[in-house]
Amino acid sequence: MKLVRNLVVASAMSGLLVTASVASDADLIAKGDKIFNNKKKGNCFACHDVNGKKIDGPGSFGPKLTGMSYWDDQTLYDTVYDIYAARGIKISAMPAFGTNGWLDDEEIKAVVAYLKTIN
Repeated sequence: MKLVRNLVVASAMSGLLVTASVASDADLIAKGDKIFNNKKKGNCFACHDVNGKKIDGPGSFGPKLTGMSYWDDQTLYDTVYDIYAARGIKISAMPAFGTNGWLDDEEIKAVVAYLKTIN
């Protein structure tokens, strides 16, 4: 009987953890979406069109963002943080948002979470 009670408690706790994780993921994605579309923060939509998402902006300067859900988190993070170091390039119209201090660690992680929703 004690084993059954422990299993029920463990099951309930894991359900709460999954629910909390999904909620925090949704919050992080929403924050990233806001940064992506904010002219005073990320302003990503000024250059990037997003496949499958309705974006209110020009989005024609940089590459169209597609299949981002297939990229690993670290590559996306590194690219947003400092595209020059991440790609080993010297010239890019995309600023190094992290290196320049325009986005902090938490904000870049939020943008990455949002980018991962783009197929």
